[in-house]
Amino acid sequence: MPNALIRRILLCLLIAAPAVALRLTGVRFLPVVDLIIFGAAVVAAAFLLAWAAEAAHKDISGALAIALLALIAVLPEYAVDLYYAYTAGSDPAYTHFAAANMTGSNRLLLGFGWPLVVIVAYLVARRLHRGTGRKVVALRLPGESRLDIGFLAILALVAFAIPLMGSIPIWFGIGLIAVFALYLWRAGQVQSDEEEEFVGAAALIADLPTRSRRTTVVALFVVSAAVILLSAEPFAESLVASGSALGIDSYFLVQWLAPLASEAPEFIIAVMFALRGKGAAAIGTLIASKVNQWSLLVGSLPVAYWAGGGDAALPLDGRQVEEFVLTATQTLLGVAIIIGLRFHWWSALGLAALFAVQFAVTDTGGRYVLSAVQAALAVAFLVAHRRDILPALAAPFARASGRGTDGSEEAVAAGASAERAGETSAQGAGEDPARESAEAASAALDAPRPARTGR
Repeated sequence: MPNALIRRILLCLLIAAPAVALRLTGVRFLPVVDLIIFGAAVVAAAFLLAWAAEAAHKDISGALAIALLALIAVLPEYAVDLYYAYTAGSDPAYTHFAAANMTGSNRLLLGFGWPLVVIVAYLVARRLHRGTGRKVVALRLPGESRLDIGFLAILALVAFAIPLMGSIPIWFGIGLIAVFALYLWRAGQVQSDEEEEFVGAAALIADLPTRSRRTTVVALFVVSAAVILLSAEPFAESLVASGSALGIDSYFLVQWLAPLASEAPEFIIAVMFALRGKGAAAIGTLIASKVNQWSLLVGSLPVAYWAGGGDAALPLDGRQVEEFVLTATQTLLGVAIIIGLRFHWWSALGLAALFAVQFAVTDTGGRYVLSAVQAALAVAFLVAHRRDILPALAAPFARASGRGTDGSEEAVAAGASAERAGETSAQGAGEDPARESAEAASAALDAPRPARTGR
C-alpha cells in the first residue's frame, strides 16, 4: 500500500479515535467540545467513505452496486437526520430538527455545491483557452445527464405537495423511496464507454492489486460506517446543546453545520474533478445527490418518525413549511437552469447569490418573497428552455438505448458533441497527460449553443 494512502487513512483514523473512545466509555465534556470531537469524527469518516465508494467503481457495476454505494455514500448525512426523526417520534421537541437538517443539506448542495463546481470548472477552462480567442461561457452536460435531471424535475414538482399538506405522511415517504428505487434501476441501465477516472486517495486505492484493493475498500466501508453510527447521536445532541451554550439558535446549527460537516468530502472531491477539467462529471455527481436527497432522505423521515413511536405522518410547523417552500423553489430553479444541458457561469453566480441572500432574510414574509423570486426565475428559464421540458420529463420512463437513457436524440447528440470536442482538444494537447485530460474535458465548456431549427 502506498505511503501516501497510509498517511491519509491514518490521519482520518486519528481524528476519529477520540470520538470512538468517548462513545465507548460514555465520557462527555462541554457541549461545544463534544461538538468539535464528534463533528470531526463524522467528517473524517465521511472522507473514508467517499474514497472507498469512489474506488469501488473499479470492481463493482450494475444497479445493485449503485444502490449499495448510494446508501453508503450518504450515510453521514442520513444518520444525523434520521436520528432526529426517530427521536422526534417520542420527543416532539426534536420534530423541527429533522426537517431543518434536510432542508439545510438540500439548499447547501444546490446553492453552494453546484455553483462552486461550475465556477471552478469555468476558471480552469478559461485558463486553458487563454490566448486562443475561444470564449468560455457554459458547462456542457452530457446527454445521459437528462435522466438525473428528469427525475429531479419530477421530485421538485412533487415536493410542493409537502408544504400544502403541512406534513410528510408515511405513504408519501414510501412513494418517494419507490421513486429512489426506480431511479437506481434506471441509472443501472445507463451504458457508458468512458473509462472511470479517479483522483486523490481514491486513485491510490484503485491502483492497488485486485485483492488488496477490495480488502481496503471493504475495510474502509466497515470502519467509517462504524464511526458514523457511533458518532451520529452525540453529534446530533451536541449540536442542539451547543446552540444554547453559545447563544446561537440550535435550529441554525442543525440546519447548516451538520450538513456542511457531512457534505464537505463530497464537495472537495467534486472540486478536485473540476480542477482536472472534469466539470461535467463533478456536477453530475452533485445532481445525483439532489435526487437522493429529495427521494430517499425525505422519504425516510416519516418512516423513521413512525418507527420512533410517532404518528403515520411527520408534522411540520409554520417555519418548516416555509423552509420546504424555499427549498422546493430553489430546486425548481436549479432544474430550470440545467434542463437545457448547459450550466452558464452567470447562472451559477445567481444561484450562489440567492443562497447567500436567505441568511439575511429571516422573517416569514421575506422568505416567501424570496421563494416567489426563485419560482419566477424558474418559470423564465423554463420558458427559455421549453423545448427541453418534455424530453427531460420523459427521460425517467424512456427505454434505455446506447449511451444515453434520456429518450432524446438531441441529448445524446449533445453528449456526443461534447466528446468530439474533447477529443479534438486532446489531440492538440501534446505529450502532457494532465493537460491533455483537462483540455479534453474542459472542451465541454464552450460558447452558447446555436439556435435550433426544429426537433
